[in-house]
Amino acid sequence: MTTPTETTGSAPEAGPAEAPSKQIEGRSPGRIAWSRLKRDKIAMAGGIVVILLILAAILAPVLTSLFGHPADQPHPDQINADTGLPKHPFGGISGDFLLGVDPVFGRDVFSRIVHGAQISLTVAFLSAGVSVVIGVLMGVAAGYFGGWVDAAISRVMDVLLAFPQLLFSIALVSVMPDRLLGLSGTGVRMAILVLVIGFFGWPYIGRIVRGQALSMREREFVDAARSLGAGSGHILLRELLPNLVAPVLVYATLIIPTNILSEAALSFLGAGVKPPTPSWGQMLSDATKIYQVDPTYMVIPGLAIFITVLAFNLFGDGLRDALDPKGN
Repeated sequence: MTTPTETTGSAPEAGPAEAPSKQIEGRSPGRIAWSRLKRDKIAMAGGIVVILLILAAILAPVLTSLFGHPADQPHPDQINADTGLPKHPFGGISGDFLLGVDPVFGRDVFSRIVHGAQISLTVAFLSAGVSVVIGVLMGVAAGYFGGWVDAAISRVMDVLLAFPQLLFSIALVSVMPDRLLGLSGTGVRMAILVLVIGFFGWPYIGRIVRGQALSMREREFVDAARSLGAGSGHILLRELLPNLVAPVLVYATLIIPTNILSEAALSFLGAGVKPPTPSWGQMLSDATKIYQVDPTYMVIPGLAIFITVLAFNLFGDGLRDALDPKGN
């Protein structure tokens, strides 16, 4: 006689469910840097402010039409005829004029601030581009070739670093014609600012690139390229320059705020763009005459420069930490 157990047989025991194997996903250096940068809240805040400033400069005509008045349009009804100061307190701030009006002319400060951002950021970015191009080419040549090439380029850097940039800019602006190479007025002044600030700024990045190139020229990948018959041009363009992108990118973000300060200083001294084109440094210069009576007109462009420079510096510091290969 068979038992039920014998008839049906024993059920096979269910083994533990096999856990799906988790595939290891490699991450590119760019993704690693982005994940590090996202964790740095201060750097991200600085980056957001930088983006907003760039958008404000690009959309200056739109912002002026929505929230202000034409930047060069005077409003004498807002100015006290006896004192030349705004009628309303705090620099004439009101519902019609969000940041007040400038003394004497009564022009809208909000419009002049956003249009001044166009001048400052344009000069800063273009001069940074000039510095990066010249500095990278000179620095990588000095570091890779060494010898007399390194000595000659290094001495040129030393001379430019010791040269009085502000005095040279003022002297150059004073002798430049109003028309040059198809440019006129503000265009000539901006071109001079870009060339002067960019030319005198390249030794700083040139030294950094030179140091990196000195260490890289003895690395294994450069020796491997030489053993395969690669020439100097190939090694410079295909081996060294791609590995210099990170330090160059970091320094570019840090040199932009320096260029903004340089443009503001030159405009403050009268070597910037010509009035009535608005400039932050020029507004500060005008405010020195009345700051003891009404400091608002000095505070607003000063805050614009401070916030812009601080935002770029915070973002640049965070980007440097994110691109550091030894970072966590």
